[in-house]
Amino acid sequence: MGKTNYSVARVVTYTKQSIGKAERHNERKNTNYSNMNVDLEQTKNNVYYKTCNTTYNERLKELVDTGKISLRGLKDNAKVFDELVLDINSDYFEKHGGYNFAKRFYEEAFHFAEKEYGTDNIISAVMHADEQNIALTEVYGKPIYHYHLHVIAIPVVKKEIKYSKRTKDKSLVGKVKETIMQVSHSKKWKSQKALDNEGNEILNDKGKPILIKSYSLLQDRFYKYMSDNGYKDFIRGEKGSTAEHLSDIEFKAKKEREKLEAITDKVKQEQNKFAETIYAAQDSEKRKNQAQQELNEIKKDIDNYKGYKGDIDNIDVGKSKLFGKKIELDNNDYQNLVKYAKKGIVADVEITKLKEENSKLKHDFNELKEKTKDFIRAIAYAPTRVIDFFKSLFKEEEQKKQRQLELAERQRLEKLYTPAEREILANITDYDKAYINRFEGETRERVERGLIEEYRKQLEYQEKINSPEYKKKRRADRNAR
Repeated sequence: MGKTNYSVARVVTYTKQSIGKAERHNERKNTNYSNMNVDLEQTKNNVYYKTCNTTYNERLKELVDTGKISLRGLKDNAKVFDELVLDINSDYFEKHGGYNFAKRFYEEAFHFAEKEYGTDNIISAVMHADEQNIALTEVYGKPIYHYHLHVIAIPVVKKEIKYSKRTKDKSLVGKVKETIMQVSHSKKWKSQKALDNEGNEILNDKGKPILIKSYSLLQDRFYKYMSDNGYKDFIRGEKGSTAEHLSDIEFKAKKEREKLEAITDKVKQEQNKFAETIYAAQDSEKRKNQAQQELNEIKKDIDNYKGYKGDIDNIDVGKSKLFGKKIELDNNDYQNLVKYAKKGIVADVEITKLKEENSKLKHDFNELKEKTKDFIRAIAYAPTRVIDFFKSLFKEEEQKKQRQLELAERQRLEKLYTPAEREILANITDYDKAYINRFEGETRERVERGLIEEYRKQLEYQEKINSPEYKKKRRADRNAR
């Protein structure tokens, strides 16, 4: 447990429409959480440094209505809420006094947030003490909780409103008309120019000023503030870091990627099916054009044949000899006659063959046209309805296949696992289900048995910590401390 402890300060932005998710999580308004580590029995230990007695949006409206802040010029979907999350590794608190130390630490961290945003602009600030750190719980052999602070605040900057050129009193143009506290996330967290020790701008290779990201400076200020107030034994988080308990984040990101890949594959399959439908609708038109092209080639060959016949008619066959039936020919005329005769024989054979193929193509085309005439008319008159029909048709077919797969899967599970094990597999998370579906055969079975064992241990642990004996022992331990 010699792991280095890092301080983390990160900001997440929300619109008026999206803030509800953060509110439900921070204020513990949900009954169930996607984060399996939330222990609702411990929620009573969460500490509020500033309480919001209404919803976040209603509190925002109160600040606007009383003129304390302004949303002037902002769109309805603008980012008007900041969630500042302040955090250090769970092991840091456990080694310095646990829950009581964490309360004092984050009370000071809340004062840091007040300096950053202004006390009146903070809507809510709560330290979560009910999210269990599974890894450290295993190490210490007792529940270890991940203490961290959520601060919901409004990012505001002071803005001077000046008289414009349209004012009647021209002497006032350019002078300050009023000063407002404008809500602006971009201006609140504007990047700053890097300076050297003498206060001069530091330029890059292209001669442009180097900018330092505002969140990086926030990390610096948080670390310095807490250090100056007596909290040691940790170092500043890495530049640009937004991670807390990186292994957990990476695991969740991996699951999200796998889920996204599964959805993407499904979309591609549906797109391919739809493309095949459209191709079938267009195929008859293509075959028609192909038949017409081949017919034109036949006509061209016939025209060439007629040309050969005309040339032959112009050949001078010469004079008959006085004795015998032979006819004298000029040598060039003889050669031409032989050439055209050969071409004529070949052309006759080719024309006969092409006529047969053309007749077959016409028959096939007319047959296909007859079979698809209603579909082609439907495409012409109501293409959207036709597409929707085929989508529903494919959906029914897909549902039928899905039912067959589910039946086969149930039979497989009944053959391999006990009812208790099947119950565990039926209640695993969607992430784990997506992970299992990547495998087949014996590999899938090994993965399933591994997850069954993992979930069984977790259930046993939950039963243990929820047992009256364990809770009694925990109370005794707390009283002893």
